[in-house]
Amino acid sequence: MSAAEIWIIDLALSSAQLELCGTVLDGKERDRADRFLRPADRARYQASHAALRLILGDALGLPPGDIRLKTGAAGKPELVEGSVGFNLSHSGGRALVGLTWAAAIGVDVEEIRPIPDVLRIARGHFASDEAAALAAQPRQAINAAFFGLWTRKEAVVKALGTGLSLPLDRFSVSVPPAPARLLRMSDGGAMTLADIDAGPDYAATAAVQSGAATIAVRHLAQDWPNRLRR
Repeated sequence: MSAAEIWIIDLALSSAQLELCGTVLDGKERDRADRFLRPADRARYQASHAALRLILGDALGLPPGDIRLKTGAAGKPELVEGSVGFNLSHSGGRALVGLTWAAAIGVDVEEIRPIPDVLRIARGHFASDEAAALAAQPRQAINAAFFGLWTRKEAVVKALGTGLSLPLDRFSVSVPPAPARLLRMSDGGAMTLADIDAGPDYAATAAVQSGAATIAVRHLAQDWPNRLRR
């Protein structure tokens, strides 16, 4: 049985806390942060990546700034050294970090917001059974169900580490309000999916490439940036 931890992080930080976040990022992360045009996007990137480093540092017994990262074959970040698998997602004021020790993991969080023509989007990108199940939802529930479905799909793709090479209509997951579950995939192996409660305005899912994974959900303390002080 594989074990996973899912960490929920609040990204609403003060300017002083954001400065602390910047002190632990490496050169590539700082360059990436500087390319964001919107200050809010830059701040969320810095905060989420600093939180990732803090969580990985706790797991590995290292200072956050000493964590060395690389990009894997399909663009998924990996540790240069260490046996911890991880994944990061952020949207709006929330971030999700997933950790595993014996299986691949993918996480996805999305801030729920109004989107016109969600059924057209689903029919154009998702599997036909998923689009049909989404269309069967009550009209007032379709938008939130779409985001739940989206995070389930993204978490699976991220766990597999295939990036954009796996079309989203090649596999099927359950559609909210049904419990998160992988329904159909020809060659992906077993997968454990779990809905994550990241707040009333968010949809979030974790996917672990194991048929019997245990998933523990944790919250990073609100004053977590203070632990970045050297």
